[in-house]
Amino acid sequence: MAARRRYAVAASSEWIDEDGARLPGGEVHAWEQGLNQTVCGLPLHRARLRRFANVAWEDTFAETGGAADEVRRQCPRCAAVAGKRASDLGPRWRRINPRP
Repeated sequence: MAARRRYAVAASSEWIDEDGARLPGGEVHAWEQGLNQTVCGLPLHRARLRRFANVAWEDTFAETGGAADEVRRQCPRCAAVAGKRASDLGPRWRRINPRP
């Protein structure tokens, strides 16, 4: 079984909550730590995106209530790859009884 990937967030802006934590705002993209580009292929530095390694991709959706307060838009290409929910991050199907 393939290992689950954990996607962090890169965003166009940031804001500070009442606890002093730095959170993403504006347009958010899924980002794998260690790479200089988002999952959809956008270069972080040229697009002037800020990295948020402490924020998981799933927390940017309004349904989770996590870090989604100032998020205006999720990248649709990143959402297609990274999934909208944690259950989407795993394999979509699994062969139960393969042919011999």
